[in-house]
Amino acid sequence: MMKPENGHRAHGFSSVHFLDSDEIIRELDLRGDEVFMDAGCGDGHNAIKILEDYNHKGLVYAVDVYDASIEDMQTYKDENDVENLINIEADITDGIPGVDDESVDVILMVNVFHGFKASRKLDEAVKELERIVKKDGKIAIMDYKAWDVPKGPPTKYRSSPQDLEMLFNKYGLNKIYLNEDIGEDIPEGKSHFLIMFGKE
Repeated sequence: MMKPENGHRAHGFSSVHFLDSDEIIRELDLRGDEVFMDAGCGDGHNAIKILEDYNHKGLVYAVDVYDASIEDMQTYKDENDVENLINIEADITDGIPGVDDESVDVILMVNVFHGFKASRKLDEAVKELERIVKKDGKIAIMDYKAWDVPKGPPTKYRSSPQDLEMLFNKYGLNKIYLNEDIGEDIPEGKSHFLIMFGKE
């Protein structure tokens, strides 16, 4: 069986065409020297934007379960001689190899978290995020609002910010920021929310 050119694009649409990376990254208030993780990086456009425009002195992890996504990121790294990029093929719910406990300043997940709900692995995902984030770090989750609208994942796999807050609180992670109006303009309003959690 022939594999698609990029496993992520075959699995789901890249958000590069309808979400503004700069709008998302500005929400993170980066210093420029963080250990940063794009968790569920897909085609890598957010990780690349971080590397090129925001985090010149830090380290960037690009993590995805699809080998083709990581192959693409490795090609980018090799062709551009990028030393501060580490690409990891991993299922977050099974653990991310090579990433130490409490070693990541900022974790960003864009249009990823609903997949854990679909696979019934929400708790496993949050446990791993809690393991790797620093005590003063932050976990930023951006996903589709829990609306019954045509674009995006099925409604049953969507979560509200309140749903996520209850889930993350179980693991000692508390809400430190919420933007309920971000993303694409759709007839119902802004398509997404962005919520951040910190460790107690």
